[in-house]
Amino acid sequence: MPPKPPQEKQIVTAAQANGVYRYYQSEFRILALGHNKLKVQFDGIYMTLAKSPNMGYAMGEATIDGNVATFKPPDFERCEITLVFLPGKLKVTQAGSDADCGFGHNVNATGTYRKIRSGKPKSESSGKGGWIANFSGNYSLTE
Repeated sequence: MPPKPPQEKQIVTAAQANGVYRYYQSEFRILALGHNKLKVQFDGIYMTLAKSPNMGYAMGEATIDGNVATFKPPDFERCEITLVFLPGKLKVTQAGSDADCGFGHNVNATGTYRKIRSGKPKSESSGKGGWIANFSGNYSLTE
């Protein structure tokens, strides 16, 4: 069998993927784990007219193929978040409602997020050792 020609798909390195991305007040934190896996944390905020925040949170592993990653928050089968890595930004599409994803009312991950910080992201939550330390697995970054 002749070898297949290489596909024309963009490859995202760990250095390009790692970091914090912001859209209004919502943020994604991304850490490349190697083996086509990413650690993803989403902190979503929707401000009501009364200026009170509705919040949404998801954390887990995404699978990346080229520059497109698919993230399904644990315990929410009807929720799928697609992340497209572009230079300096992250284009996000959410399939499923706020409730399907376990988010507060009107919280949605869809949007174009600007990369505001590169490198290994730190957790904003006050967990013991941060979000990366609390993630099980022994992974190394590969580029």
